[in-house]
Order: sequence, then structure tokens, then C-alpha cells
Amino acid sequence: MPEKPSDTPNSGPGTPAPPPVPVTPADLPLVPEVPVSGEPTTEERAKEASSAASGALSAMAVPAGTAEDGSSNPPTLPEIPVAAPGAWAAPPVPVADPPHARGVGPLVPDGPNHVWPPRVPPRSALVPVPAGLLAATGLAGVAAAVCVPVDRPGLGWLLAGLTVTGAVYAVDRAARRASRADDEHLGGRERIWWAGVALALLGVGVVRDAPWLFGLCLAGAVVAGSLAVVRPSVYGVGCDAVAVPFAAVTSLPWVYRAVEGRRARGGVGSQRVWWSVAVAAGLLVIVVPLLAGADAVFAGVVDGVLPRVNVPAVLRWGVVFAVAGMGTAGALYLLAGPLPAAGSAGSQTTGDGVDPLGWMGIRRFSPLEWGIPVGALTVVFAAFVATQVAVLFGGDGYVQRTAGLTYAEYARSGFWQLSIVSMLTLAVIGAVLRFARQESGIERRWLRGAVAAVSVLSLVIVASALHRMWTYQQAYGFTVMRLLVEVFEGWIALVYLLILVSLVRLRRGWVPRAAVGAAAATLLGLAVLNPEGFVAERNIDRWQAGKSLDAEYLSRLSADALPATHRLPGGERAAVSEAIRARLGEDSWQGWNYSRAVAGR
Repeated sequence: MPEKPSDTPNSGPGTPAPPPVPVTPADLPLVPEVPVSGEPTTEERAKEASSAASGALSAMAVPAGTAEDGSSNPPTLPEIPVAAPGAWAAPPVPVADPPHARGVGPLVPDGPNHVWPPRVPPRSALVPVPAGLLAATGLAGVAAAVCVPVDRPGLGWLLAGLTVTGAVYAVDRAARRASRADDEHLGGRERIWWAGVALALLGVGVVRDAPWLFGLCLAGAVVAGSLAVVRPSVYGVGCDAVAVPFAAVTSLPWVYRAVEGRRARGGVGSQRVWWSVAVAAGLLVIVVPLLAGADAVFAGVVDGVLPRVNVPAVLRWGVVFAVAGMGTAGALYLLAGPLPAAGSAGSQTTGDGVDPLGWMGIRRFSPLEWGIPVGALTVVFAAFVATQVAVLFGGDGYVQRTAGLTYAEYARSGFWQLSIVSMLTLAVIGAVLRFARQESGIERRWLRGAVAAVSVLSLVIVASALHRMWTYQQAYGFTVMRLLVEVFEGWIALVYLLILVSLVRLRRGWVPRAAVGAAAATLLGLAVLNPEGFVAERNIDRWQAGKSLDAEYLSRLSADALPATHRLPGGERAAVSEAIRARLGEDSWQGWNYSRAVAGR
């Protein structure tokens, strides 16, 4: 019977075997998670399989149809290590460095089986804890609880502010010396200036008695203190102004790290002592009242030994302690791990090119696109300014002939509208400066000219609003609220002047902080003016000129208005001054205030 021809050329009895064909991993078929059975391998092949199990897949070339001892065997695939059912050994994935605080190294992956996205520790776990954090926090809290009079302006506010500032400075200075960090690149002089502004605003409570004025100064002191801690960041002045109050809450895990570290250094014995003290205190709180209720003699002894506890005072102390301590911790938290800094003046990116707010990808507007709305505003403002010149020179007669109103009524009817226009225009200018294209010289020249024109016209509108309000007050009387809106309009005018200065080099990065500084300077100037005394003086001037006097309104003012009442006749002066003095009350050393001290003489 003839043999079937072989599929392989030149194959047959006595034909030598073909050369070995190496088997590579790419040639292997996909194998399910079931061990591949086969002939037992040699020690060398077992070592190869073991090395493949640890991550280096390799295969051994075996001649087809031939075993190592020369006997004929069917081809055998190399053994492939297969993971246990249900397990997935993913290859290592490179982990990007998480955003971390200054001085903190990149996050190390947690082993070959880590997952994606990687588990990034919170910021509170990456920021280093400075020595003295708990001592500074406790000192600031105790000083504030002892010194601050929460119900009135006084000396204690300034003393508490000085204590918090000193504690933050001491801890931060020691930490920088220990790490040999350079303070110059963090804007040391600017920080000193902002800290001085914050303390000056707190010092207003030592001189002026008006609660509303000190409330504004206290808010300004918080903002100035936050700007003293935070260097200009990529998030803008709005974030920087509230960074410390926000960090006061978010730094609690960081403070807990410091507590845990100190507890670990103290050892198990100290922890047991504190637990024993806590248990003893809890037992005494339960047992002593029960025994006092059971025996009158023992109750008398307890009343004589224990001090009287004023629950509202204790709650007030606790709240003030917590607020001051958390504020101090928040400031140190931001100093130990600063926010990413802005790269350059007018830039919203960091020095490394990081753009967390996404400003880089926003489309810029051409001069034609932004020029249409700005040009329309310029034309309208120019027409309005022309009418204001006519009113200014025409006076009351011109207003009555054209508008049918008295000059005072005309002034009142337009102030709020002009104020809204000035603020809306300020927002438009800010948006144009931010999003206008400035690639070529002609684009920059058009931008300078258009913004300068609308800013100058807006300044005229602000001046018109201020003139209207002043005229209205002369006709109907001065009040604190009317004076405040005038001061606010004056601050708007200062911001327009800052914008005009920034047009010289089209660098606007410094303008927001300068505007906040102008607001703080305006508050300090208002405190120097003594607004309630100024209002009382102007109303008394109107009365002496033959107009009516609202004595009831004057009696609702603070002790700051008392010096002006000496110009009133006896009856009116007594009625106003007695009503003001009746609200003064007694001052402790924490609440000492110059205006109240002079009024009480």
C-alpha cells in the first residue's frame, strides 16, 4: 500500500528534522485562567516559569517533535503562569505627582497592586507641621478669650490682634530658620504692610465708639490679615482675601496630626493619665451634685468652695477661644503650605505654567468685538457728561425749566442710578482688560485708548453722583448712610484711577490688591474723619443756618457725636447727650474706649 505523501517537502524516513522554531510570547494564543497541562518540565524550565511569574515573561524554544533525551514527543507549549482565579495583577502604572505643599516630596506609589486613579492623600497630610503650632494656637485662643469684649469696640480687640500676630510670626519665623527658607521671595515687606493695616483697623475700636464703623473695620482687618498671610495666588484676590477664614476650618485635620504626634511622643503612660483625669472629672460631675442634694451641710460646703459659673460668659469665652485659635491655625497652615503663586504681574498662571482656572484656553476678543460695546458706552457717557456741564452751569433754574424738579429732588433722583452705572462700567472694563486680545502693538494701543476714554468719562459720572448726594444732604440733612454711600463712590473713583495707571504698561496683576488696599485706607480715613461727629456737625450747621434739626436722630448716634452737641442750646444739648450717655454702660479694661471715656467725664 503506497504511503501518503507528506505535507512537508523532503520529509520521509531518514529525513533530518527541521531546525527548531522559537516560540515568542506574541505567537502564543490567549489562554483562560486555567493552568495549562503538559509534560513535567525540567528544572531549567521551572526556573523560567518562576521568573515569568515575577514579571519577566519568557519562553524556551523546543524542537518540534523531539524531547531533550532525543525521543519523539508531540510539541509542547511552554508553561504560562496564570493568576489565581478572581485576582488581577495589573502592571505597575506610573503615578503622577499629586499637588503638594512646598517642601513636600512626590507621593510614592503604594505597591505594585495600586489602582488608578491613585489614592492621593489630602493636603492636610502633606503640609509639614511646624514646632510650636499647638502652643501658638492655645496662646492666641486664651488671649482672645480674656481680652476681647464681644459686645463693643475696645482695647481688647487690639491686644488680641497683637497676640495672634506675634504667635503666628514667632512660629513661622522659627520654622523658616529651621528649614533655611528664604523669606524674600514670599513678599516679606508686603506682608508687614498688610499686617500693619490689619492692626490699625483693629485699633479703630480703641478710639471710635460707633459699632457699625468698627464692624466694617473688623471685616477689613480679617481681609488684610488674610492678604498678609497669603502671597498673590493663581486663584485671585477674592480667594486670597478669605483664605485664612477658610483654612481655619480645613486645617482641623492638620491640627489633629499635631495632637497625635505629640501624643505619640508622650508615650502610653501620659495617654493613660489623661484618660484617668477625664474619668475622674466625669465621676465628680455626677457624684458631687447627688451628694449635695442629699445633705444640706455638704451642699453649703460645696457652694462655698466652688465658684459661681456664668454659663453665657463661659460660652462666650469658648466661642472666642475657638475662633481665635482656629484663625491662628489657619494662618500657620497657609504659611506652611502656601497656595500656588501667580507667575507674573497680570498673569493668572503659576511660574511652572500651571493654569488651574483654565484661563489659557479661553478665546480672546479682537478690537472689533470688544470695541463695539465699549464704543457705545463711550458715546453715551460723552452725551451724558455734556448734559451735566449744562446742569452745572445752569443751576436750579435750568433744572426746573427742563426737568420740572427742584435741584435737591433732581439730585436725589439720580444718585443711585449713577452709582449703578459706575459699578457696571467697572465690571465691563475689568472683563475687557482680561479677555481682549493684546498680541500686536496696534491692538494694545486701541485697548489703552478705549479703556482710558471710558474710564475718564466714568470718573466724571462718579463726580456727578457725589455732587448730587452732597447737594441733597445740604437740602434735607446729613445721615450716616448717605455719608457711607458717598465714601463708597469715592472708593470707586480710586479704583478707576488705579486702572488708568495700569494702562501704562497693561499690567493689571497688582490692581486687585491695590483696590483692597485703597478700601482699607478709605476705612482708616473714615475713622479719622469721625463720621458720626461729622454728621452731627453738618446738621448743627444747617440748624444754625435756619433749617430744621432732627434731634431724635442725633440722640441715636454713639459717643463719637457728643463733642459736636456742645454747640446746641442747653435743652437740646441735655436731651441728646443724656440719651447717648444712657447707652454707654460701664467699661472694663478690655473694653476701654477713648470716646466713651471722654463722654463719661
